[in-house]
Amino acid sequence: MTDKPALRHPEKARKPDNPSPRKPDWIRVKAPTSAEAADVRRLMREKNLHTVCEEAACPNIGECWKHRHATFMILGDTCTRACAFCNVRTGKPGPVDLLEPDNLADSVRSMGLKHVVITSVDRDDLDDGGAFQFVACIERIRAASPECTIEVLTPDFRDKAGALDRVARARPDVFNHNLETVPRLYPSIRPGARYFESLRLLQRVKDIEPQSFTKSGIMVGLGETRAEVLQVMDDMRSAGIDFITIGQYLQPTLKHVAVDCFVTPDEFEDYKSMARAKGFLMVSASPLTRSSHHADRDFDELRKARAARDAG
Repeated sequence: MTDKPALRHPEKARKPDNPSPRKPDWIRVKAPTSAEAADVRRLMREKNLHTVCEEAACPNIGECWKHRHATFMILGDTCTRACAFCNVRTGKPGPVDLLEPDNLADSVRSMGLKHVVITSVDRDDLDDGGAFQFVACIERIRAASPECTIEVLTPDFRDKAGALDRVARARPDVFNHNLETVPRLYPSIRPGARYFESLRLLQRVKDIEPQSFTKSGIMVGLGETRAEVLQVMDDMRSAGIDFITIGQYLQPTLKHVAVDCFVTPDEFEDYKSMARAKGFLMVSASPLTRSSHHADRDFDELRKARAARDAG
C-alpha cells in the first residue's frame, strides 16, 4: 500500500449540502427490529437510561440488541462539546441523575450481562467531569453483579484535576479512551480535545493500575493517510495501550463532516496485520468495528492473549 489517503469509492459525489459518498456493498446493517431489541429499549426507558447505541446512531445496534448487549451512556444525553463526527446532542446538560448508578446496576443484573461497557457524554460543566458517576456505577455494578466485568469508555477529563485517577483507581477491567483520528485532523474533527493529552491519559492509567487493560480506537475514512494511521499505532504502543480498534467513519447526518472515502476490507486487513506486528494484545479492524462491538468476546480474548504473553 502507498502513503496516500485510502481509496475513494467510485460513486463519491460532493454536493453543496455536504453528503457522504454512497455506501459500498460491504457496509450492510439491519435495523433493531427483533423482540430482544424491543426488550432492551423498554428496559432503558423504564430505568431512565441512555445508550450510545441509540444516541450515536451506531450501525451495529440491531445485532447487539438482538443479543441483549448495550453500551450504557451515563451523565445524560447532552454533551458539552461538538465534535464534527458525533451524533450525540450538544448543549447545556441537565442535572446529574443520582439514581442512575442504581438503575444501571439493576439493568445489568436483569439483562444477565457478563461484561458491561459504560461510556458518557463530555461534562465539562462538572468539577470532576463526571468521574464520581463513573466510580458510583462501577461500585454499584460490582455489588449487584460480582461476576460481571466492567469496561469504561471515558471522556478526556480535560482540566479536571484528579478525575482520571479516581476512575482508574476504581479498577475497571478495561479502561478505554478513543483517540478518534490522527493528530493532523484534530482541529476539524475533534476540536475540543488534544491528541497528546489523550495519549498521556491512557499512559497514566497504566501507571496507576497496571493490571487494567487499556484500549483506544480511531475512525478511518476522514482523509487520513496510511502513514498517519501507522504513526498513531506507534504512539499507542508507546503509551502501553493493549487493544486497538479501527472502524469506518459513517456520517450520521448532513450536519456532520462528510465521509472522505470508504476504506476497503483489504485495507482493514492490512491495518490489522500491522497492528498485530506492532505488539497489540488485541486488534479489531473492519468497516463496522466500533469501540464496544463484541466487547464481551474481545475481553475474553484479551485475557487469553495476556496469559499467553506472560507465560511465554
